[in-house]
Amino acid sequence: MAKDKIIGLIVMILGILIAIIYTMGSVLDLFFETLGGNPEWDSFFMVFGHDWLDWRLFVVLPLWLIVILISIIAIWIGYSMLTTPAPVPLEELEEELAAEEESEETS
Repeated sequence: MAKDKIIGLIVMILGILIAIIYTMGSVLDLFFETLGGNPEWDSFFMVFGHDWLDWRLFVVLPLWLIVILISIIAIWIGYSMLTTPAPVPLEELEEELAAEEESEETS
């Protein structure tokens, strides 16, 4: 495996791990933390036991979206590096061009 393919694989795996770990540590942790406290004026917005107007949700979700988007970009770059074929060496390209020039001159 070429060096750029190994780097691409590492970038892709790191992007996936960061997305999973950050999701588990931020959004899921916020949703599944133990419920408690006194009901307040916004208890109307309690759906499935979660307060949808909680200030922490407005802080965590935008940051989570930013991290997920950066992780998706890293995964895409890593995948592209992993699946893109290696470039043709310059010597082979020069030989092909020389052969084409000779065939044009003889015809």
